[in-house]
Amino acid sequence: MHVFIDFEHDMATSIRLPIETEQRLNHLAEATGRSKAFYLRKLIEDNLDELEDVYLAERTLERIRQGEEETLSHEAFWHEVEG
Repeated sequence: MHVFIDFEHDMATSIRLPIETEQRLNHLAEATGRSKAFYLRKLIEDNLDELEDVYLAERTLERIRQGEEETLSHEAFWHEVEG
């Protein structure tokens, strides 16, 4: 399924969903009288912080492992904090 979302003209986007996910979303929307866009927005708004934390932390860890990111020992960190 290809879903087009227009969150009250804030930003329009589209996503492809597996058939089973689409069916579940349709059922939820029909059973509650809310729109599919309402639930998609809710999912995004409620989970974006967590997704950012996880995926950005993974990327930072990868940069550390590749020597592209500077790190501090805990002693150096506290020395800088207490300055």
